[in-house]
Amino acid sequence: MVDVQRHSVHTLVFRSLKRTHDTFLMNQGLLPPIDPELERKKKSIKARDTYGDIVNKVKNQPVKAKNPNENLDPPPPGDESFVGAQSTSLVPVNTPAATSSSAVATSSTSNTVAMPVKKAPLMLKPQWHPPWKLYRVISGHLGWVRCCAVEPGNEWFATGSADRVIKIWDLASGKLKVSLTGHISSVRGLAFSHRHPYLFSCGEDRQVKCWDLEYNKVIRHYHGHLSAVYSLALHPTIDVLTTAGRDATARIWDMRTKANVHTLTGHTNTVASVISQAAEPQVITGSHDCTIRLWDLAAGKSRATLTNHKKSVRAVCFHPMLNMFASASPDNIKEWKCPEGKFIQNLSGHNSIVNCLAINPEGVLVSGADNGTMYMWDFRTGYNFQRLQAPVQPGSMDSEAGIFSATFDISGSRLITTEADKTIKVYKEDLTATEESHPINWKPEIIKRRKY
Repeated sequence: MVDVQRHSVHTLVFRSLKRTHDTFLMNQGLLPPIDPELERKKKSIKARDTYGDIVNKVKNQPVKAKNPNENLDPPPPGDESFVGAQSTSLVPVNTPAATSSSAVATSSTSNTVAMPVKKAPLMLKPQWHPPWKLYRVISGHLGWVRCCAVEPGNEWFATGSADRVIKIWDLASGKLKVSLTGHISSVRGLAFSHRHPYLFSCGEDRQVKCWDLEYNKVIRHYHGHLSAVYSLALHPTIDVLTTAGRDATARIWDMRTKANVHTLTGHTNTVASVISQAAEPQVITGSHDCTIRLWDLAAGKSRATLTNHKKSVRAVCFHPMLNMFASASPDNIKEWKCPEGKFIQNLSGHNSIVNCLAINPEGVLVSGADNGTMYMWDFRTGYNFQRLQAPVQPGSMDSEAGIFSATFDISGSRLITTEADKTIKVYKEDLTATEESHPINWKPEIIKRRKY
């Protein structure tokens, strides 16, 4: 029985192969003959398309005038290297034929195309920045402090915590001004409006709230997210609010009418960070699916997806002066150029889970990590000029040394971090430091060509 089945399968395969063979054999004589004139035209068009610019540059190159007083040594008889130099010139310019053989040698050697000299890559020297030092620790929250926002007048700032309370602190003295209660789970994002006396908050309870700071009351709710909301951003020029969270979407809200204008879908995992600006692209999101998306706000569609990161992107941040932004992931911190999202450079060395980024107008980039380390970078060159380890609050465990957010004040001279030891730490520049006392230890590495 087995032999019969094997024989029948073998017969079917043979028939199928024969049918295929006969089909192609039948079409063999139907192919058109090769036209040599058509092939020649095709080659000339391809050559002009590929090398046309180079040939035009050579034709337009001015012919160097021959100096009659120049003494030319005739080539030694039988010198084959000279003959090779004549015959292998790149593209000689069409010049009138000279009578003597020496003139021909001169024209053929002097009118070759000079190859451009490659310069070594320019290494920018980093700008000197004074080191930062801790000068104030603020306690008051009863849970992890997850987020921070500074109001436009630079007089006070707000923090949101896992204890479900938003606290507003005086920036100069560090004293508590008011506590806002209303969220029923951890507060994950805060943002102040620059045109209204409003504070926006979002949390793990799926709620997005608008607080009127004249009455310290909630005046609007934005309903629509299906899971925890992790980040929010306000558009600087129009009344639009962007929120993002664990449902893998970012949502655009009309601030006044509470309408959900767009739902930005495309990410396949939690959207951890969202930022907004007036220039294109107006919204950028970073997600745990290892991608960054640049969004067209008018159309509500993704205009670019950046897939350079190999691990989840937890923070994105705009540069306040340049049309650039940075993104943070456990593998690297990367810098990008707007509007198309062109990759600029990697900032390597912060080998931990980076939770937050902040950039001030002087070009200081701060990255804060899960293990309590904070690195200061020169944004332009990527030079890491300072590394800080946040001191753990007495009574808390070393494992609670995690930085969840870092925010510069409006002037850029104060840095506020919120941490897992339930404290808020404020840093400032060390004004006593000079370039002599804290020199730049800059050792640029030789750029190595990667071998495959």
